[in-house]
Amino acid sequence: MEKPLSPKYIQVASTLEFSRLVCALERTPRISFLHEHDGKKILSIQMDLLKTSPIIYYVPAEKMGHYLAYGFKSGKEDCTVVDAISEPTRLYSPIVKIKSLPPSLRQQLQDEHKERYELIELEDLASLAKMSYGYDEAPFPLFAFPYKDKWFVGVFMNFNEDGPSYFCHVTLDSEPSQPFLKYAMNNGNVPVFTDNLNEHGYSYIKIIKLKETHPLISYD
Repeated sequence: MEKPLSPKYIQVASTLEFSRLVCALERTPRISFLHEHDGKKILSIQMDLLKTSPIIYYVPAEKMGHYLAYGFKSGKEDCTVVDAISEPTRLYSPIVKIKSLPPSLRQQLQDEHKERYELIELEDLASLAKMSYGYDEAPFPLFAFPYKDKWFVGVFMNFNEDGPSYFCHVTLDSEPSQPFLKYAMNNGNVPVFTDNLNEHGYSYIKIIKLKETHPLISYD
């Protein structure tokens, strides 16, 4: 059996980005985990497995509580940490507090993480949106981050369990200005970034911005 590799922790740009990751467009919000990492308390969630290495996204914990509450109204998002579920219009991610992590979830400083995602550049946003085809529930999130003087927006995929993993992406000239991608499979409209989730006949994919360029992609 292949020995599990050290996990990799990747920071998202803000608590709002993290709350969108665990709550927005989910039928049931994902669980957030509160624990110590690199001497600080963080909220984290594992979103992928690169070979045998857990890929964990996180944000520094700004406040202690039992739930991460995410609200979306009239194109405006907000989030906060609360102790009780009180507003039916909000989505709540339960916060599970971990006293001590097992070695398999502690990032090792000496681990060089030789495994990398390979890049697949797509032609346009329509091609990126089509990657969600066939998902009955909320499709995978898109991750966005700067690379040199451009921005990459895409999804991490593995087409074969034993094969390489890929980052299927489009290249943008500037940072995405809105938190969701709106698209429709039944018309010829071009997918666009939006902050409105109420337009009939469209599907939506959430976009999560990272704090820095993703460290586990082979850019060569």
